[in-house]
Amino acid sequence: MIFIYYPKCTTCLKAKKWLDDHHIDYIGRHIKEDNPSAVELKKWHGQSGLPLKKFFNTSGLLYKSLHLKEKLPGMTEEEMYRLLSSDGMLVKRPLVIAGNKVLVGFKEKEWEDILCAARTEKERR
Repeated sequence: MIFIYYPKCTTCLKAKKWLDDHHIDYIGRHIKEDNPSAVELKKWHGQSGLPLKKFFNTSGLLYKSLHLKEKLPGMTEEEMYRLLSSDGMLVKRPLVIAGNKVLVGFKEKEWEDILCAARTEKERR
């Protein structure tokens, strides 16, 4: 499992603590130092079942300074993937990639339902 986060983000820190408290193994990836590529984002977007807009950090300063709220509706998906891959601060975080499951943002109930269930299934095998 890959846990993509920004160390100064309080939500990411809460998510990291949650993973540690639940003894869930992960490989940490600093989103600013190792930004997801357009290819990765396209794959994860497809696996997530979410609208691509959910991958944008809409509360971030960079998102606001680039006026993306107005620009995104006129962009193609390929343009959005390239834009997201240009700077980790544009990407909603944390991201968890666990097999074919992709979680965007930290929603404790969702994480518990998906990650704890996956771990329990793995332990049964």
